[in-house]
Order: sequence, then C-alpha cells, then structure tokens
Amino acid sequence: MELRHLRYFVALAERLNFTAAAEQVHVTQPTLSHQIKQLENELDLALFERNERRVSLTAAGMLFLPRVIEALRVLDGGTALLKASTGSLTGHLRIATSQTFNIVIVPRTVLLFRQQHEGVRVTIEELTLADMTQSLRDGDMDLAIAYQPTEDRDMEFEPLCDEELVLVTRTDHVLARRKRVRMIELHGRDMVMLPQRFKTRQIIEEAFASAGTVPNVIIESGTIPSLLTLVRETHAPTILSRHALPPDSTLKAVPLESPRPTRTTGLIYSSGRPRTPIETAFGALLRKVAASHVGL
Repeated sequence: MELRHLRYFVALAERLNFTAAAEQVHVTQPTLSHQIKQLENELDLALFERNERRVSLTAAGMLFLPRVIEALRVLDGGTALLKASTGSLTGHLRIATSQTFNIVIVPRTVLLFRQQHEGVRVTIEELTLADMTQSLRDGDMDLAIAYQPTEDRDMEFEPLCDEELVLVTRTDHVLARRKRVRMIELHGRDMVMLPQRFKTRQIIEEAFASAGTVPNVIIESGTIPSLLTLVRETHAPTILSRHALPPDSTLKAVPLESPRPTRTTGLIYSSGRPRTPIETAFGALLRKVAASHVGL
C-alpha cells in the first residue's frame, strides 16, 4: 500500500466522481481508477460500488475512510514539523493560555521559538477555558494551552503534563512548616481564592467536597498576581498550581493530600481545521519546554 493510494481513495470518497477526483489529485481518470483498483486488490475488499450512474462507498469503505483521513492528517503534520525544523517560518501565531502557563513556560517557549523563526509574530492572551474554546471556534486564536475541556467535542486535546494544585502561603503561616496538608485541615480557615467561573476553582471545590471541607473564603480574585499579593497582605493562603509561583517568590508551596487536587494541562486545537506548520512547530517546542520545567 502506497501513500498515493490513500490520497486517491480520500479524493474519490469525498467527490464520489472519478472525473472530479482525478482533477483534484492531478492524474487522469484511467490512472485514478487503476490506482483505486490496486488498493482494493491489496486489501482484498471492495471500497466503492460502481455503476453507470453513480459511485458510492461500500460498508468497508465507510469504515476505512475516517482512519485514512486521520492517518494522513498525522503524516502531514509530521511532514510540516520536519519542514519547520529546517527552515524559518513566517506569519502570525495567536496563543490563548491560562495564567499559570503564562508565568514561565509560555514566555520561555515563545522566546525560543522566535530565535528559530524571527519572521513569526506572536500574540498571547490570557483567557478562561470557555473563552479559549470559543475563540478557537471563531478563528480568533490558533491554539490554546489550558486544562482539558470536558464537554467540547469539537476540540482536540493533547496532554502536556499533570499540574499539582498546592497550598500557597506566607512562610510565617502555621501550615508553611508542614511537608503536606490534608484538605480537611483547611476547614473553617480564612482563604483567598479564584472566582467560581474558573475551572481550577471548580476542581478545588470538588476536592473540598470530597474531604468534607468548607473553608472561609474571605476574598475572591481572578488574577494570579492579585491572589499572591492578597496572600502576602492578608495572611490567608490560597490554592494554585505549583507553576503559579515565580522562581523568585517569597511565598511557600505546600503539597495537599486526601485528596490531592490535580489538573491535566495540554494543547487545545479546533478539530474543524488542519494545523499549520507554525502551530505544529510551536506545539513541539512547547512540549520540550514543559517537560523540562516540570521534570518529566
């Protein structure tokens, strides 16, 4: 089985017309017909039903088509990545990201990416998960970096790493000296938190509920810098990803347990369009930076 056989099969499956499909793949109609026959002989299955009036897929052809489309998409993405790694790209890359990843990992990746591809202009925006997926649908963003969407079936998610959510507190807080803090120990304690609209807060609330814990949330704030300032000024801890603390932070991160709240972060793409070489190259570099940062 050769690659051209698969491309010819997809073209005919999409057009269901030998003349139109042959024009699409730039071969003659007899050549296309011969190549399709070769593929069917190799599979020992009929992929198309042919008569004088129409061409249609057989049951085998309908089963085969989505697998071939996916295989070609992966192969084309790999080819684009190889081309991107050997030459300089140009264009505009629009990235939506969570606040956590935009502290160290995304800026570091963008700087490295720009060293390799000076002709690419990069735009970074911090958005909520809901806004990210909508921006991808609308074509306002090219890719997103966040935790996994649970209900967006038109999105493709590629995991990068698991993020541990930790207790962030001042070094003079009574819990700062602990190696680990159980969730139940936060019951009734003053805390500052992200608002309920954030998926991270929802993950934390699920962990609280599992432990039977109800903290006293005194202030809610929607940005990480604001939360960290509030932790320093109010003496009330918060819960954030371990990656939310800058390298020079004076605050302490203490692991949580029983349960240990985590979230899976990854790349999110719209499944409605193919990826560009710029997106593919950036995604590959981001994986390297993220793996190095979290010690994977």
